[in-house]
Amino acid sequence: MSAEGSSKVRKRDRFRHYLPSRLGRNSPSNASISSANEEDSASTPPESLSSAQHAGQGPKDNLKPGKRDRFLGFFGRSSSDRPPTPKPFKRTTLDKDLAVLSTTYLMEDCHNVKALILAVVTLSSNCKNEKSSLFVGRCADFCLCLIQYVEEDSSSAVNAVDEFLRAIKDIHSLDYNIEESLKDAEERVDQSITAIKASHPSLGEIKGRPRRGLSGTVVTVLDVGIPVITVLKDAVEIIGAVPFLKPVLAAVLVMSQAARQTQSNYDGMLSLSTTAGEFALSIVERCSTPQVLPPNLDDAVKKLESRLRAIASRCKEMSQKNFVSCFFQTTAFKYELDDLGRTLDTAIQEFQSTNLIDMQDALERIAETLRRTAGNVEWGRLDALPSHPDTSGKLAEYLVESRTPNVEDLCEWIASSSELLLCIHGPAGVGKSTLAGHLSKELRATGRLAGSIFLGTFPTDTSGPETIIKMLAHEIGSIHPQTRPKILDAMQQCHGTSLETHLQKYILEPLESLNHPYPLIVIVDALDEWRDHPTFLSALGYLNSNTSVIKVIATGRLNPVASYLPGIDKVSVRPYHLSPVSMGVIKKYFEKHLESVPWVDGRKAHPGDIDKLAELSGGLPVWAATVIALLSYQFSESPPHDVLADIVGSRRQVGGSDGLGDLYENALKRLFTTTETQQQFRRYFGAIIALQAPLSISDFSAITGISMHLINKIQAALPALHTRPPPPGSEKTVHPATAIFHLSLIEHVQVTGAETAFAISVFESHSALGLRCLEHLSSLPSPSLHHDPRLRAIQDYAVRYLPYHVSNGSPRSNDSWSQTKHCGILRAMSTGTQRRWAALFHKALMPGDNGLELETEDSMGKILVKLAERLGRSGGDQWGFQVACLEVAVRVDDGDAEAWFELGQCYEKQGDRAGDLRMSKEALAAYQHVLKLRPESHPDHPKSLLCVSNALWSCYQRNGNQDTLSEMISCSRKALKLCPALHPDRDRYLGALANALSDLYNHNGDLQMLKEVISLHRQGLELCPASHPERSRTLNNLANALQSLHEHDGGDIDALKEAISLHREALALCSAPHPDHSSSLNNLAGALGALFSSNGDEKALNEAISLRHEALALRPAPHPGRSSTLNNLGASLEARYQCDGDISTLNECISLHREALGLRPAPHPDRPQSLNNLAIVLLLQFEQNREVGVLDEAISLRRELLIRRPSGHRYRKADLKDILHLLEMRREVTRDDRDRGEIDDLRVELAAL
Repeated sequence: MSAEGSSKVRKRDRFRHYLPSRLGRNSPSNASISSANEEDSASTPPESLSSAQHAGQGPKDNLKPGKRDRFLGFFGRSSSDRPPTPKPFKRTTLDKDLAVLSTTYLMEDCHNVKALILAVVTLSSNCKNEKSSLFVGRCADFCLCLIQYVEEDSSSAVNAVDEFLRAIKDIHSLDYNIEESLKDAEERVDQSITAIKASHPSLGEIKGRPRRGLSGTVVTVLDVGIPVITVLKDAVEIIGAVPFLKPVLAAVLVMSQAARQTQSNYDGMLSLSTTAGEFALSIVERCSTPQVLPPNLDDAVKKLESRLRAIASRCKEMSQKNFVSCFFQTTAFKYELDDLGRTLDTAIQEFQSTNLIDMQDALERIAETLRRTAGNVEWGRLDALPSHPDTSGKLAEYLVESRTPNVEDLCEWIASSSELLLCIHGPAGVGKSTLAGHLSKELRATGRLAGSIFLGTFPTDTSGPETIIKMLAHEIGSIHPQTRPKILDAMQQCHGTSLETHLQKYILEPLESLNHPYPLIVIVDALDEWRDHPTFLSALGYLNSNTSVIKVIATGRLNPVASYLPGIDKVSVRPYHLSPVSMGVIKKYFEKHLESVPWVDGRKAHPGDIDKLAELSGGLPVWAATVIALLSYQFSESPPHDVLADIVGSRRQVGGSDGLGDLYENALKRLFTTTETQQQFRRYFGAIIALQAPLSISDFSAITGISMHLINKIQAALPALHTRPPPPGSEKTVHPATAIFHLSLIEHVQVTGAETAFAISVFESHSALGLRCLEHLSSLPSPSLHHDPRLRAIQDYAVRYLPYHVSNGSPRSNDSWSQTKHCGILRAMSTGTQRRWAALFHKALMPGDNGLELETEDSMGKILVKLAERLGRSGGDQWGFQVACLEVAVRVDDGDAEAWFELGQCYEKQGDRAGDLRMSKEALAAYQHVLKLRPESHPDHPKSLLCVSNALWSCYQRNGNQDTLSEMISCSRKALKLCPALHPDRDRYLGALANALSDLYNHNGDLQMLKEVISLHRQGLELCPASHPERSRTLNNLANALQSLHEHDGGDIDALKEAISLHREALALCSAPHPDHSSSLNNLAGALGALFSSNGDEKALNEAISLRHEALALRPAPHPGRSSTLNNLGASLEARYQCDGDISTLNECISLHREALGLRPAPHPDRPQSLNNLAIVLLLQFEQNREVGVLDEAISLRRELLIRRPSGHRYRKADLKDILHLLEMRREVTRDDRDRGEIDDLRVELAAL
């Protein structure tokens, strides 16, 4: 009997034992079974005999004692060490169970795989420590690769399996719990794996393939992170105990893999595969336990298998559709999934009704799994997060098919790009927000939306990055209930942590928990109009390496790369210009909507009018929408045809700089015809621009002093200019302007210096609102010991936004402030009212914080400073309120140096977070005011000088102005001069001056300045004994300066050796887990590398490599310093290769530079460096193997490098020479003249330089 034939007999026999002849299969005779088992025994480890013995089939022992003992001895067992009886299959988790059963069936299909798995499992039984366990884990991982290889190419794979089995046998006698034996075992296994991969090239590709391309057995193991050895052990334990239902499981695995491959509606397809998998595994569990089975079970299983196979086939077809197709066929896709769900439900119900196995608990298990998948976690706790305001009705109508090419481009980017961020940019009114809304709606329907934020629909002045991240988390939790446990965890873990941690815990980890096969999309509209976008973008770079989980689409007016949008250099980004819509689309829009205009006297728009309107629109949808609104609302005595004639008669197209402004101006003049009504408009519209939250008309009237009658009158006229209709049911509410008006209109009325009757001063609007908030403080209820006072909406608004409006609507200078009504009211306010407001403000902004502790003598200024301090320590995103409190505090008490200092600190921290020059300048102004209040005789004068110096340094880092740097050096010298030798902070003053001079040295190369830097660092080091917390940092700074001296002098080896000694001491002070440990490792490695370059000391090079390896281990992705460490280690390995020519060193070097390049996507400032470094080492590899493909890759890298270093770049000439050399080399090697034109062009450009 052939091996194949005996395998079939064994499978049938096992199934026959648990499902006797009732299953209708032709059972072989007992003699045949015994023969088959005897044949197996010669080549299969003894565990395989247990199934036959357990079934009572064949002789109890088919091996002679001596042969049996030798066979058992190979596995470290004796004849008395009998293998256990196969265990019945018991359910654990869906993914693991599918992996275990698939492996079990594969073992039954292939004797070679079975022997290998048994050998690896037996190997694992001898592990006694972590190192030996890791070694066996590596063996199991390669075993998994071989399993996949067998599934993909069984004819070639069997030899590879046998080769690895021999390697496992060779090491069995070794005690790999001992270090020397373990090393020997590792070398043998590594040699075996290398040889197998060399003789089986296709095997080497398996590990690097995308997961979605793996076979069913492997996918489930890799995707859920189950240790491979665990799966193999469990499969060995149940072999012989499970019924042969492989076709059923195969259909389930196809469905599961389809879910992992699908480009949309993952949750729906996963629900199908989960339901089918849970039910099928429950059947296996039932049938693996001895019991009386119904006679019709075989037919029922066959019918279920047929249904599942048909569903799986359809799922596979659907999963192969590209994302663009799915996006445009969302409804049909979901309908088909629903239909498949109904088919599956029917199949399960039919199976239930046609056999007598009690599957009720199985059905309950499926229901429980689906409930768990749905993530039914308490929703109430998530409501504590800030939520996105209701945008229903606020987004403009999407013109059907108006953006089809753009949507196709965006879908292509979603499906195939490697960038984290796509920035859609274009002029005001081009339809960015409308497109964002359309994408949000459709992506949600296809299951691809993570969440969306429309920053232009609500005031964001007091919403910092943490608030927006939490708002996104709230959106994610509402769309994907399965993420709620992770988000709830984040709420407990992120107090006071960095923005990167917030992104990780609130966004990344919840999305990772979904285990989707495609990235989910976050949409952020009007990003560059948000004050804190630089901080958000800088933190967003943390997610650069996670584009398989998340991608971001943002909209803004400017090209983020060309305009150097602050923070954009931290993110992998692709700009996407959104052009105006076509004239045809605009015409269709007018044709449709002009029909609904209430024309009079039968006078309608003519085709010529439509053509003219389309021409004037410039392709801007907002212009077209505004025209229709103007014609549709009866806002003046002029009939619609007169308004139309006036618009059509315009000579200015919107494409001009003021075309949209002309339309607004024309409309406003028709709406408000008199000086009085124009003044009323300015007052009302200025108030809603400054307004921070919706208010009822009555409350808005009270807070602004505008009569309700007048508010109603203006509101009745302004719908003609609405581009974002207010939410339904809010007719008696006044909304902030950004919620219902296009930003272009809001900006139009704020243009300073414009000759218009509608120009608005937002400063005056804030001033008026701040004044009314102050006036409402007298009506605040008194606090009670027994219950918290309930505030009316207007009181709550006045309490919350008083500091914000006063700070934005009053002058800071003492002379001007003292003349304001705000100052008069605050001075006259009773202490009780001040304290009452402070308590209510504290509770409103920090509800979970303990009560505010105030001293009896605390003035209003002190109260505001204390509130700001609590806001800063609250861990919330309260910067806007914090700075507002401090701004009011310095107005109330201009002479309070502490308040000015805290204001400077507040601006300085925000400037550092956002990289915002404006914030740094505000900090500088505050510190300079502190300096005026603390003259030279004041003990804190040097400290104030140091603060001014640090603020100047921040400004210099953001503007590069040498005058700023010179002023900073002058200020630092003054501070140092006033700081006595024994001052406890003198080292800080020395360090500040040294750092400034060091930067100036980098600019001018002045050796004397460098020597002064070294002298200052030496003085600082003397003030930092071994126990001083700043000693390690001072050691590093001095060492770096000495290394610069070595480089400047071209060989001052003593300076370099001293630098190495200092770095060693710094490293000893920064031992793990010190946060600066990895930096110290890199610094020492850099100095040792310089020593090797100077004198060829290979021992120094080897130590540098060891240190860089250690540093790399401390910087796993996405650590911001990983790419630089990869680059440095790659450079060190390249130097070693140049010494010893070891090809494995070169291969590692190439691998490191590849990873570094992957972590530096465009427009990362260090990408050119990585392109250059990888191209260099690939050329070294080509010189070794002469493979043209390697040379092609190096040329491709050089081409990109040339693009990133345009004409005029200081390295352009060298880059031209490098790529010219490579192209000429390729022409010589290939004898192909295809590069002639490029070579000639490069020579011409090079000759011109």
